[in-house]
Amino acid sequence: MSAYSIILPVRNGGSHVKECVNSILAQTFADFNLLVLDNQSTDGTVEWITSLNDKRVAFYPASKPLSIIENWARIKEIPKNEFITLIGHDDVLYPGYLSSMDELIKIHPDASLYQSHFNYINGPGAFVRPCMPMAERQTGYEFLACQLAQTIDSMGTGYMMRSSDFDRLGGMPENYPNLIFADYQLWVQLSMISYKATSPGFNFEYRVHDSVSRLTNGFEYQDAFGKYMLFINSLKSDPAMHNVISHYASDYLMYFCESLSHRILKSAENGRGISVEKFILKCESYAALLVPEKKFEPLKRRKVWLAKMLDKSSVSRRAFRILKKFIK
Repeated sequence: MSAYSIILPVRNGGSHVKECVNSILAQTFADFNLLVLDNQSTDGTVEWITSLNDKRVAFYPASKPLSIIENWARIKEIPKNEFITLIGHDDVLYPGYLSSMDELIKIHPDASLYQSHFNYINGPGAFVRPCMPMAERQTGYEFLACQLAQTIDSMGTGYMMRSSDFDRLGGMPENYPNLIFADYQLWVQLSMISYKATSPGFNFEYRVHDSVSRLTNGFEYQDAFGKYMLFINSLKSDPAMHNVISHYASDYLMYFCESLSHRILKSAENGRGISVEKFILKCESYAALLVPEKKFEPLKRRKVWLAKMLDKSSVSRRAFRILKKFIK
C-alpha cells in the first residue's frame, strides 16, 4: 500500500478552507496525511484546523509573513510520504480521490505524473462545467501538445507525483511571479520523466473565482508568461518536443499576445510596468525563438492592434477600463 501526503499551503482560507479540509479528511482511502503550510493566517484558519485534533493533520506555521512563492517553497523542506498531491485551499476532493489515484498507480506503476478528471465550480460552489477529456496515457510531448493547443484543462490541484521527483526537480519553480505558469512547467518536467496517467473518473472540484492568477496584474502576468516561453524554448533539443513546439507554439503565442495585451491595458497605472506595444515586441521575440520558420504578425489581429492604439494615452486606457466594467 502506497502512502500519500496531501499538501495544503494556505493564508486566510476563510470558509472555503473548512470545506476543503473536510473533503480531505473524508477520504475513503485511509493511508494518508494532510500537511498544512499556514502563512500567518489571521482569520481563524489556524484555530479551526488545530481544533480538529486529527492525528492525520500535520501543521507547519510560518514564523513570519511569507510571499506565496516562499510559502510553497517550504514544501521541499517538510517530511512527506512517497506520493504527494497539492491542493488549493478553495478546492474540494471527492471522497474517492485517493482511492482512484491508488488504483491508477497500480495500473500505471511506471508513470511519473498522475491526474484525474474534475469539475469546475464557482465561488458559491455551484457546478460550472466538467474539464475537457484527457487521454489515460500521455507522454511528455503529448502533454505539452495538448497544453499549447489548449485542449486540456491543467490546474494546480489534483496532480499526484512522487515526492522524490518533486524534490529532485526543485519543487514548484520559484522564478515565476505569484507562481503563474510555475505549475505548467512542473507538470511538463514531471511528465517527461516517464509519462502522465489520468483516471477516467471525476474526483475533485476546482473553484473558479478571484484566484491569484485572476488578480495578478498585467505586468507580473506577462513577466511570468515570458519565463514560461523561455522554458518551452529550452525543450527544443528534444526532437519530439521540437516538433510539438513548431506545430503549436505560434497559435499559443498569439492567444496570449491578445489576452495579455488587454490585461495590461486594463491594469491600473501603477501596476502596468510595461506598455502594450513593448509586450507585443516581446511576443515577436518569443516567436523568433520558438518558431523562426513561421510568420508571426500580431498587429494583424484587430484586438491586438486596438489594444496598442488604446494604450497610447491615459484617457483611452481609463475609458477602456470603464467599458470593461460595464461589459461584465
